[in-house]
Amino acid sequence: MTLAPTVHHRGITTLTLDSPANRNALSAALVGELSEALAGCAEDDTVRAVVLTHTGTTFCAGADLTAPPEPAAFVALMRAVVALPKPVVARVTGHVRAGGLGLLGACDISAAGPDATFALTESRLGLAPAVISLPLLPRLDPRAASRYYLTGERFDAAEAARIGLVTLAAGIPGDASGAADDVDKALVPVLDGLRRASPQGLRASKELVTASVLRSFDSHAEDLIARSAALFASDAAREGMTAFLERRDPPWVL
Repeated sequence: MTLAPTVHHRGITTLTLDSPANRNALSAALVGELSEALAGCAEDDTVRAVVLTHTGTTFCAGADLTAPPEPAAFVALMRAVVALPKPVVARVTGHVRAGGLGLLGACDISAAGPDATFALTESRLGLAPAVISLPLLPRLDPRAASRYYLTGERFDAAEAARIGLVTLAAGIPGDASGAADDVDKALVPVLDGLRRASPQGLRASKELVTASVLRSFDSHAEDLIARSAALFASDAAREGMTAFLERRDPPWVL
């Protein structure tokens, strides 16, 4: 199993990515289990909102290069998060890389702690943030997207909040001593607000704020799935991924 047992408390269902051995990488199994869990939340009238969190020091390391999901399956998962008729709240106390940012960007609200870091590392592997652009580009500051898509630089929670990737940066940068507590405190008023809202009000309000993101999926998903598949099959990407797994620089590093 790659998800921890589901926890439900006062209308909030918590789904926990629980594959720390591979840093909660997006394997075919994880994508399948999470998709199934979200479908169950959609049908359960006792679920007011969903919290998506993780075990270990990494929220999600991106695609599992040893057992990756089909691009179409990952796109369907991200769209399911966006289209879920209930809010999805990300609770991040660790690192987020590559495809993990797509999963994070699909969530409605997110809080990240002081030891969280983020990076779109695809360009360094001979790839591009193709399918994850579907939830990210409608929400990110355009100039910041240009910078981090191209350079693969790492940035912190404060910068993630500034550019629109996360909603709340909790805690003091550089002080990870109370990271989980900081994030949980930041989410108290958020979860309280969701519990006070009516299910119909939440559903209708979410439809308004996700409309442009869903249009992105409907207009561009097919093209970006094809583009992603072509990049993963390329010689450059094979070399980039091999170098990453072997912990060495690929030949294009100057």
